[in-house]
Amino acid sequence: MSARSPRAGAKRVPPPRPTGDGTERLYSIGELAQELEVTTRAIRFYEAKGLIAPVRRGVHRSYSRRDRARLRLILRGKNLGFTLEEVAQYLRLYDADPAQIAQTQMLLAHVERAIGHLQEKRADIDRTLKELKEIRNQCAEHLSRKDVASAGALKS
Repeated sequence: MSARSPRAGAKRVPPPRPTGDGTERLYSIGELAQELEVTTRAIRFYEAKGLIAPVRRGVHRSYSRRDRARLRLILRGKNLGFTLEEVAQYLRLYDADPAQIAQTQMLLAHVERAIGHLQEKRADIDRTLKELKEIRNQCAEHLSRKDVASAGALKS
């Protein structure tokens, strides 16, 4: 899945730095929301759907590098038009298949299907554009004949 393009003027968050004490770097929901350019509500939604599982300390959530990577995959899948169920299936395979064979096969099948749908949409758009241009030309021709006829009637 491809990377998201940043919004114009969006502030980029620097990549995580090692903590230095051997512990894993954790992220707050605000840090992830800013870095990934999503709302905290969206992140909580993905948590409610079971796609990520942050550590909870009271009312605060702490997200690991794994959660961060999963969020990136979720957002990439969403941007490519995959359903949330398809993304969830992809993530389950990601966790279960260390060789990533099944995951890659599933991704390839989804990508091929998405390419087919987009090519169909492109053909539909091309047909519609051709038809609209023909109608535009007919309208312009009709109006130019009316202009000539009305100009001739004014001279009489």
